[in-house]
Amino acid sequence: MDELSGFIRAVTLVRPSKSLDEVTPQSVRRKMKDKAFSRDVNRDDITKGAQELGLELDEHIAFIVESMKPVAAQIDLRTGGE
Repeated sequence: MDELSGFIRAVTLVRPSKSLDEVTPQSVRRKMKDKAFSRDVNRDDITKGAQELGLELDEHIAFIVESMKPVAAQIDLRTGGE
């Protein structure tokens, strides 16, 4: 798991529903500002990764969240279909 997908998983797990459907780029960015949350995740790596792909960070986050939904059950998360 890369930095961003691991961070998104952590953001999802602190939600009461543990559902990826409730995770938005804004909610991920808020948690990125909280240095105590998943402190081992390098926020610069997340930001640089989006830049290297030529994407806005919000666009990249949204794409990764959507790409995780088909495997949500395998990584102990939920989606609206579960």
